[in-house]
Amino acid sequence: MDDVTVRVLVADDQDLVRAGLRMILDSQPDIEVVGEAADGGQAVALARSLRPDVCLLDIRMPVMDGLEATRAIAGPAVADPIPVVVITTFDLDEYVYAALRAGARGFLLKDAGPVLLGEAVRAAARGDALIDPNVTVRLIEAFAGATPEPPHPPSSPLTDREEDVLAAVARGLGNSEIGDELHISLSTVKTHLASITGKLGARNRVELAIWAHERGRRPG
Repeated sequence: MDDVTVRVLVADDQDLVRAGLRMILDSQPDIEVVGEAADGGQAVALARSLRPDVCLLDIRMPVMDGLEATRAIAGPAVADPIPVVVITTFDLDEYVYAALRAGARGFLLKDAGPVLLGEAVRAAARGDALIDPNVTVRLIEAFAGATPEPPHPPSSPLTDREEDVLAAVARGLGNSEIGDELHISLSTVKTHLASITGKLGARNRVELAIWAHERGRRPG
């Protein structure tokens, strides 16, 4: 997203929280808040009219909660989805998993800080995903073996390099971190992820990580 401003819609039912998020995001030169919503219904309507690059949604909102709003904006049934990052004060794994199942690209806690917030928004705009590192591994452990729709077995075997990338995803690493660790380019990381996702029939990085966990491919 070099030299491109990421347009963001912020939705939270607390005025102070919205103001704080706007201040943090607008202070970053490549991000602009283009709209605010105080409930999920308004968030969906504004998302459809403004077509922001990223929607930043709280989970607990009146009219329509953040999970339902995410499903309406970015869910599997949406023809032209808009990337969603869910942000919440509630550090509950079931919320994280439900948000990602609904179509969210990222999940952050509200105490994540300005740097991680900016990174999550940029990652979503690029088509990547960022999940708060504090919840990633715990999320995998909590839901591995208990997913209602576990990922299918691979349509063809993963290559050794794909196994390396998958193990890094299971540890919560982002694309850039994976590239640095494995000494490969960002485009190569994305190519491997696309191949892995296709082979496993997964919809997001957490499903990839859960698949790795369930098959005993624990990162080492």
